[in-house]
Amino acid sequence: MITGKTKLIAHLGYPTESFKAPLIYNPYFEKNGIDAVVVPMGCMPEDYPAFLKLLSRLSNFHGALITMPHKVSTMGLLDEVSTAAKIAGSCNAVRRGHAGTIIGDMFDGEGFVRGVLRKGRKIAGTAALVVGAGGVGSAIAASLAQAKVKHLAIFDSDPSVSLALLDRIKGHYPDLHVTVGSADPAGFDIVVNATPLGMRRDDPLPFDVDRISPATFVGEVVMSKQMTPLLEAARARGCSFQVGTDMLFEQIPAYLEFFDFPSTTAENLRTIAKLV
Repeated sequence: MITGKTKLIAHLGYPTESFKAPLIYNPYFEKNGIDAVVVPMGCMPEDYPAFLKLLSRLSNFHGALITMPHKVSTMGLLDEVSTAAKIAGSCNAVRRGHAGTIIGDMFDGEGFVRGVLRKGRKIAGTAALVVGAGGVGSAIAASLAQAKVKHLAIFDSDPSVSLALLDRIKGHYPDLHVTVGSADPAGFDIVVNATPLGMRRDDPLPFDVDRISPATFVGEVVMSKQMTPLLEAARARGCSFQVGTDMLFEQIPAYLEFFDFPSTTAENLRTIAKLV
């Protein structure tokens, strides 16, 4: 039941037909007696800056989940920005701060890292390769840096994108060993596919799986299917791995904490969610 006391969390993007967040958050809020609601709001890019400014002035506005095509443009509309969002160059959550300020953060990478850690894998002191330096790859790289990897390697098909991400990471983590330019996964403890490769069955693999050690942990961001060709190949090599949807569910507890709501586990959210 929505009342005058209900905290409003907007889910901002366009189009809204594929939005899944309300089907995860709202059942959780209802089951736990949390007086809040996530509402999809379709907003065209040309209307977005003015709309977010007005939305944030609503007295019952608590925050917003940000999705495409607004993740990048949100960055220029914030009063406070997290390090992860600065490195990623994009934002996927905002909340109201004191005196009506808008505070932004990015949780794609946090979800990935939490998933790896909850599977019992070590991140601090390891060597990690992220293939794909776009929005999600940048977010994962930022969170791996925060988790204290020893060596972070970045590859993107556009070298200028890799170099720009390197500069942003070094600006916040000057002592971290960061390299760019190769997708060779040999010698890395963690290897991440942060490209769209794997969405279609005939996509090439993002890197040479035969060069991966069976001890390497392989991460995937593609969510259109549980087992992508990359993960099937990694499993055949004997590697531990993480499916793309794990990143989604693992970041929701971080969102809940960001919004000052009681947190939970990814497993609990999976049992409660009413995804169709």
